[in-house]
Amino acid sequence: MDGALDGTRVDDSRQVFNLTKVCMTSSANHLLHLLTRKDRDRLLSDCQSVDLKLAEVICESGERMRYVYFPEDCFFSYVALNEGKPSLEIGMVGSEGMLGEQLMLGELAAPFHAVVQGPGLAWRIRSDAFLRQLRESQPLQRVLKRYLHVRLLQLGQLAVCVHFHQVNPRLARWLLMSQDRAHADSFHMTHEFMAYLLGVRRVGITKAAGSLQRDGLIEYHHGFMSVRDRPGLEAAACSCYARDTEVYDRLLR
Repeated sequence: MDGALDGTRVDDSRQVFNLTKVCMTSSANHLLHLLTRKDRDRLLSDCQSVDLKLAEVICESGERMRYVYFPEDCFFSYVALNEGKPSLEIGMVGSEGMLGEQLMLGELAAPFHAVVQGPGLAWRIRSDAFLRQLRESQPLQRVLKRYLHVRLLQLGQLAVCVHFHQVNPRLARWLLMSQDRAHADSFHMTHEFMAYLLGVRRVGITKAAGSLQRDGLIEYHHGFMSVRDRPGLEAAACSCYARDTEVYDRLLR
């Protein structure tokens, strides 16, 4: 990013950058990009850019959210709990979305556990400042209401996916989603993390990943996953990937 940077440390040990206003005229986050320059700059005037680390926990289910996040080049996983323990990923959010959309419904507590799946930068705004901005900006309301609708449709599609589809096509879909949000062909990943996010045993992930690798679609080496054949991986994925993409493109492009 252009402009002067004044790096400081905050109490939660995240690196925070105070950007000059010259940096606020554009954003890699698609929701912010949909706003006019005036509305985007107004929102970003209350934001800070934070550098988030892999596997960093952003919020816990049921706890009050202090901040709302608009990812730039990082991405998060929403994880539902089973008897108090992380069990199943129910959503992935990158530069196409935001973290903290439940505040639009007047709910301050986080509905799910959220963890950084891909490290990088995000815009962060205090929850009270976000709510004030939301009250004062009808364009922001319109964009985020459409996004909330998309998220509800995608959650319904996820329920179908988990119930009806096998591990191999689900893994292919999940890797495509990760590649989209990482904006790169290779990204950090372990079999343990994939099993945790897909809600299956590690041996099931190892078998599914091995099958995709033998077919030349992916390569896994030293904790990094590389997509080698994107069209082939799309063909191997369940139809949920294309449906999620179609819903987003129809309502938010």
